[in-house]
Amino acid sequence: MRNLVLLDAPSNLGLRPPAPATVPGVYKLAGALREQGLLSRLGAREGGVVVPPRYDRGNWREGDGVFHAGPLAAYTLALADRIEKHLRAGEFPVVLGGDCSIQLGASLAMRRVGRYGLAAIDGSADFRHPGNEAVNGPVGAAAGEELALATGRGQAGLADLEGRGPYLRDEDVRLFGLRDGDGDLPELRAAGISTATVGDIRARGAGAVARAALVGLHPPDTDGFWVHLDADVLDPGVMPAVDSPDPGGLLPGELAGLLSVLVGSPRCVGLNVTVYDPDLDPDGRSAALLADLVVGAFA
Repeated sequence: MRNLVLLDAPSNLGLRPPAPATVPGVYKLAGALREQGLLSRLGAREGGVVVPPRYDRGNWREGDGVFHAGPLAAYTLALADRIEKHLRAGEFPVVLGGDCSIQLGASLAMRRVGRYGLAAIDGSADFRHPGNEAVNGPVGAAAGEELALATGRGQAGLADLEGRGPYLRDEDVRLFGLRDGDGDLPELRAAGISTATVGDIRARGAGAVARAALVGLHPPDTDGFWVHLDADVLDPGVMPAVDSPDPGGLLPGELAGLLSVLVGSPRCVGLNVTVYDPDLDPDGRSAALLADLVVGAFA
């Protein structure tokens, strides 16, 4: 039986302001899911919170690189310290974000321990880096760049902390739920990063896609893998409370099929949940759906 630990990582440092003089509301994700009874429903131990630095982009301008780079590096180290402790204790962290940049903390923690993979369930690849700015626009928001950074692409102050970059090998990454026609697909496939779009998942079935992706994420290839869940993988018809509600996403049953196989694998060592924004969910329906999906993954 798994020893789950519920840990809050309420950082919004990797997202652009949704409007002038505002900050992204994803820092409220953990509180909203906890209000759905997540701690008791999971039977998890309380893991507390890793408090993020203040959101303040200062005089940052486009072309300056990743904004909040210094605070993000410090937060990644602090979060990695906490996650590493749980991994070495044989516990299963369930980390409540925050934006997708919190994945850097999990990736660095796993890199300290051994060779691990990543199963990212996300509506976009988060693969913007200096080498593809002509297609994806200039770097800046780490929440759209964390996979590139984790695989060693981008500024060293985030991609090579402790001299451990890359934290993940390309061949150890599996992506699920990208929108069909995503502009990063050719580069991802050329790099050997496994991808399954929404169309692929519908054509083959969520369970079959997830089971096939587990090949290579077990010893002796890796020591295990982490699941990264971005709420924007869901179609905005059922999950509008995200910063980029792009049409053509997964439906809840499809996401549940992926999660049950991936989280159910004995080699899965942790899970994080990101990008749901309670400010965009006044009636709490999206929070209830997301909490049900997380709980159902462990059923």
